[in-house]
Amino acid sequence: MTTTTPPVTADDVRDAAARLKGVAHRTPVLRSRTLDALVGAEVHLKCENFQRVGAFKFRGAYNAASRLGPEQLSRGIAAYSSGNHAQAVALAARELGTTAVIVMPEDAPPSKRAATAGYGAEIVPYDRYTGDRVAIAEALAAERGLAVIPPYEHPHVMAGQGTAALELLEEIGELDALLTPVGGGGLMAGSATIAKDLYPGIRMIGVEPEAGDDTKRSLEAGRRVSIPVPHTIADGQALHTPGELTFSVNERLVDGIALVGEDEIRDAMRFAFERLKIVVEPSGATPLAALLTGRAGALPRRIGVIVSGGNVDAERFAALCGPGAA
Repeated sequence: MTTTTPPVTADDVRDAAARLKGVAHRTPVLRSRTLDALVGAEVHLKCENFQRVGAFKFRGAYNAASRLGPEQLSRGIAAYSSGNHAQAVALAARELGTTAVIVMPEDAPPSKRAATAGYGAEIVPYDRYTGDRVAIAEALAAERGLAVIPPYEHPHVMAGQGTAALELLEEIGELDALLTPVGGGGLMAGSATIAKDLYPGIRMIGVEPEAGDDTKRSLEAGRRVSIPVPHTIADGQALHTPGELTFSVNERLVDGIALVGEDEIRDAMRFAFERLKIVVEPSGATPLAALLTGRAGALPRRIGVIVSGGNVDAERFAALCGPGAA
C-alpha cells in the first residue's frame, strides 16, 4: 500500500501563521444583521480586502519569499499574475530587500498594474488569450537567475493563504460551512486543509463565475479539465484549469462548487458597498453572490466567508455597479 504526502498540511499553515505574525494584517471579521436575515444564517465575513495590498495574496507571497536564502534574494524573484499576487510578490520583495519581475496580462486592471509598479516591481506585459505566462516567467527566471513564486501552485503559497481561514476559526470558533472564491485553488486548498483539521465536519464550498467553471468541471470529472480562458469581470478567477497541486488537495477536501453570474457578482459588490460599507472586487464578491442568490444551496447555521480582496479602482467600480451597469 502506498500513500501520497499532501503538498500542504495543517502544521504548514500554522507555521506560516507564525512567520506572518507582525507582517501580515490580522484582518477583521464583520457581521451584518441584514445579511443574516436575507440568507437565513449567521454569516461571518473574513475581510481580506483590508489585508496588505488589499487581498489575501500577501499571505502566501510573503510566506514563500521569506524562505528564500540570502543568495537567492540577492538575485530577485519572478511571478505571474493578473494583479493581486503581482502586488503581493512586489511588496514581499520590497519587505525582504530584493527585487521582483512580474509577468502581467495587458488587460489587467490599471489600478493593479499601478500598485505593482508602485511597490517597485518591473512589469512584463503579455496577452492572456494568446501568451503563456508561465513560460514567459520561467524564461525570465532562467535568464536572470530569479526564483519563481507562482500565484497558487506552491506549497508555501497554499500554506500562507490558509492562514486567513485559521485566523477566522481562531476568532469565532466552529463553523458549519466556509465559502471561498476559487481561481487557481490556492486559497481553497490552504483553507480546506486547516479547516478540516480543526473541524472535520465543516463543509468547504468554493465559488466560481459561471464563465470560469474549470474547478467545478474538474471535480465532476475526477481530473483536471481545461476550458478556454474565460471572459469574466472576476479577473482573479479567469483561469483555464486548476493547479495540479491545488487540485490534488481540493478534490479530497472540497464539498461543492457554486457558480454565480456576472450580474449576480455586480449585485453582491453593490450590496457590500451599500449595506456592509466595504469595497469588494469582483472575485472577492463571488462567495457573497452565492449566498445572496441561494446558489450555495441549503445553508447551515454558522457560515464563514473569505472576502478575498478589494482591489478595484473607483472608475471600474462605478462602471460595474453604477446606474445602468450590465
